[in-house]
Amino acid sequence: MSDEVLVEVRDNVIEVTINRPEARNAMTQAASEGIAEAMDRLDADPQLRCAILTGAGGTFCSGMDLKGFLKGERPKSGDRGFGGLTNWTPKKPVIAAVDGYALAGGMELALACDMLVASRGAKFGIPEVKRGLAAAGGGMVHLPRFLPRQLAMELALTGDPLTAERAYELGMVNALVDGPAIEGARALAQRIVANGPMGLIASKGVIRDSWIWPNDRINELQKPYVAAVFDSEDAREGARAFAEKRKPEWKGR
Repeated sequence: MSDEVLVEVRDNVIEVTINRPEARNAMTQAASEGIAEAMDRLDADPQLRCAILTGAGGTFCSGMDLKGFLKGERPKSGDRGFGGLTNWTPKKPVIAAVDGYALAGGMELALACDMLVASRGAKFGIPEVKRGLAAAGGGMVHLPRFLPRQLAMELALTGDPLTAERAYELGMVNALVDGPAIEGARALAQRIVANGPMGLIASKGVIRDSWIWPNDRINELQKPYVAAVFDSEDAREGARAFAEKRKPEWKGR
């Protein structure tokens, strides 16, 4: 893995850090591939149940590396999109921990995660129009799902930033923290990994995919996601642990 991405495992959580602070963590192809590799590790290792994606040096990600762009580089990993994540998601949950700026592709990368924790001074934006571009990494699609349509339109057409406080008020950000966002993300991750791993995967899958399900087929389409969960050892262990007033010992099967 490139040294442009750092990986550390803590308490069943894989922490993935974009490590280009001298360039405000502008995304390169090498960094994109590093993130994709870490997400593959998340899904492959049964001991890992959640990921945190953050940036080094007080900035999440300022978008694509424009010097690389001028050389013809596109900061993608195969068909997984910008940062190895905007066109694809792992089975397990991913939390974005945003300090400083999440701009352009950096904002799209944050929105590609399942949850978002931000420091109070963080700012989000898709300023591509200011550079003659457009937020084609998912920003224009996802913003109207997270924010009122008129505000999403304003952000896309002006390129102006959105504060973390306003994003939190509107429900785009799960939690605001006064210190580094990674601390809030770690606290959220521990609340998640305390739960049944099969249930986590099923719940994420349904919430992610059901955007496009017709109402009259919801139960039918949900069934493949949840059927194995209810027949699992973990389901029985969860019930026993509740009855015995103890913490469950999850097996992931």
